[in-house]
Amino acid sequence: MTEYGRGPGSEPWHPEDPLYGDDGWGGQQAHVGQQSPYGGQPQHYPQQSQQQYGDWSQQPQGGYDQQQYAYYDEQGQLQYADGHGQQAHGQAQQQYDQQYDQQYVGHAPQQYHQGTWDATGTHGHVPYAADPGDPYGQQPVAYGGEQPDFYGTEDAYPPPEPPGRRRPEPEPQPEPAVEEEEEQHPFFTGADDDGDEGDDDPKGRRGGGRGKEAKGGKGAKKRRSGCACLVVCLVFGGGAATVGYFGWHFYQNRFGAAPDYAGSGNGETVTVQIPKGAGGYEIGRRLKEAGVVKSVDAFVHAQTQNPKGDTIQAGAYTLKKEMSAASCVLLMLDPKSQANVVVTPGERAAKVYVDLDKKLGLSAGTSKKVARAEYKNLGLPSYANTNSKIMDPLEGFLYPGTYPAAKGMKPDAILKQMVAAAKEEYATYDLVAEAKKYDLDNPLQVITVASLVQAEGKTHDDFRKMAEVIYNRLKPTNTETNQKLQFDSTFNYLKGTSNIHISESEINSNRDPYNTYTQKGLPPGPIGNPGEDALKAALNPTDDGWMYFVATDGVNNTEFAKTNDEFEKLKEKFNANSGN
Repeated sequence: MTEYGRGPGSEPWHPEDPLYGDDGWGGQQAHVGQQSPYGGQPQHYPQQSQQQYGDWSQQPQGGYDQQQYAYYDEQGQLQYADGHGQQAHGQAQQQYDQQYDQQYVGHAPQQYHQGTWDATGTHGHVPYAADPGDPYGQQPVAYGGEQPDFYGTEDAYPPPEPPGRRRPEPEPQPEPAVEEEEEQHPFFTGADDDGDEGDDDPKGRRGGGRGKEAKGGKGAKKRRSGCACLVVCLVFGGGAATVGYFGWHFYQNRFGAAPDYAGSGNGETVTVQIPKGAGGYEIGRRLKEAGVVKSVDAFVHAQTQNPKGDTIQAGAYTLKKEMSAASCVLLMLDPKSQANVVVTPGERAAKVYVDLDKKLGLSAGTSKKVARAEYKNLGLPSYANTNSKIMDPLEGFLYPGTYPAAKGMKPDAILKQMVAAAKEEYATYDLVAEAKKYDLDNPLQVITVASLVQAEGKTHDDFRKMAEVIYNRLKPTNTETNQKLQFDSTFNYLKGTSNIHISESEINSNRDPYNTYTQKGLPPGPIGNPGEDALKAALNPTDDGWMYFVATDGVNNTEFAKTNDEFEKLKEKFNANSGN
C-alpha cells in the first residue's frame, strides 16, 4: 500500500490522503472507464523487507527479501538506493494493475495472499478481512506503515467509509409535538407530601400510588392549580388590603376630620395637670393620655376655633372622660373646672394656706400647720429666715402663679412647687450685689422691699416711685420721718387685716417689729409674696426725691410728694374723699 492508504489492520484513513472523503473515488471512475485516480501516473508499491525485531513469520513476505532504503526523485517517484527499485517497481505495478482490473473492471474481488500478518510484530492490531469494496484493502502495508491514529481522539473527524459501506442519509423526521410540561415545583404539585408517603412505604404503596395517579392525575392537576391560584389570590388580596388600610389612614390624617368623641363626657371625672408654658399640642397630648379627648388634633382644632382658646392657663383641671374636644375647651375655660390654687402678686402666705385647704378638701388650718412644721424641708434658699422675728418663714417665697391642687394631693407638695418657682425666679437676679447697692443687709431685705412696693403701690408706674420713697426714708440723713417707713401695710400684716382707716392711738401704742410707725427700718421679713414687676421696681427705683405718698381716692389713685407741706395737702384731699 502507499503512504496514503490503509493496511489490513484497524489503521484509520489518513486525513492528508487526497482521496479523503468522496472526492474522486477511484473505484467509481475506473468502473466507468475514466482516468486513473492518480492522474494517469503510475504509482509505486514497493515490496521491501522490513527490519525484523523478533520473529515476525516463518513464511517470508513477497518483495521484502532484502533491506532497501526508499527515496523520492524530482518527479515524485519512489526509488531505492540498492538498485533493485526497478524490479520491485515492476512487480508492484504489475500486481497493482492486475488487481485493479480484476476488482473494478471484472467486478470480482481478489485478495492479496502473498503473506500473512503476525500480531506479535510492531503491528499490535488484530488483522481484519479485506473489504471487497476497498481497492486498497488487499495491499500490504508500505514502509513506515506504523502510523499514528489520527482518528483516535474525541474531537477528530470520523474516518471515511468506502462507497460500498455508505448508507443513505435518513430523511428528516417531523418534530414531535411538544407536550405542555407539567409544573414540577413542590408548592404546586404537592410533591413533598406524595414523596414522603412514597418513601415511607416504597413496596406496597408505590404501585398503588401510580395507579391512583393514573386514574385521577388530571383531577389532581386541577386541584393543584386551583390551590395555587387561591394562594396567589390570597397574597395579592392581602397586599391590596394592606395598601388600602394604610392609604385610608394616610388620607384621614391628611385630609379627613380628626377622631373625636361626642357629648360632654361619660360622667367619670379625672384631674389633668397642665404645666407652665404648655401649648395646644402638649395640652391635647395630656388630655388624650387621661382619656378626656379622643385625639390631639381634635383638641387643637377646637381650641383654635374658640376665640378664648388661647387663654387656657397652666394648672390642674377637673374634667370628664370621653368629652368632645369643643366641650372640653369650654369646660377648661370655666373657673369651676380648674382644680388649681392661684397665688396672686402680693398675696400673703396666710391666704394661700386657706385656699389650699379649700381646694384639697382639708380642714381649716391644715396647710398652715404643715407649713410651720415642714418649712425647712421645702427647699428655701439659704438667705431665707435669717431673722428670728419673722412671722412666717415661707412669706415672700410662695411665688405668684397657678399651681395644681386637686383633691388627694398633699399641701406640702404644692408648697414645695411654689418655693421652687420663687427660688428659680430670684436666682435670675444678683440679689447679693443689689442689696449692697442700696445699703441693705442681705437678699432677704431686697425681697422685703419688693413686698412693700407690691403692697403700697397700685400701678406699675407707682412701683418705681414707691421704691424710691422706701430707700429715701431708710437713709440715715432722713429728718422728715427719722428713718421710719410709717406704712399702714406693715401694721395690717401684723394684725392680719387690710384696713385703710387706722387710728393714730392704735398705731402709736403698738411696739411690734412689724409696726413701722414705731420701729425704724424695714420689718423683719416680707409682708407678702411680690411679683415680677414689684421686684424689678425695687431694683430700679426713680431718682426724683419722692418722700411721701397718699392714696387720695382710697383705692387706686396714689399721689406722691417731696416735702411735708405737700404731704399735708394730700392728706386733706384723702380725708375729703373718704368723709373722714
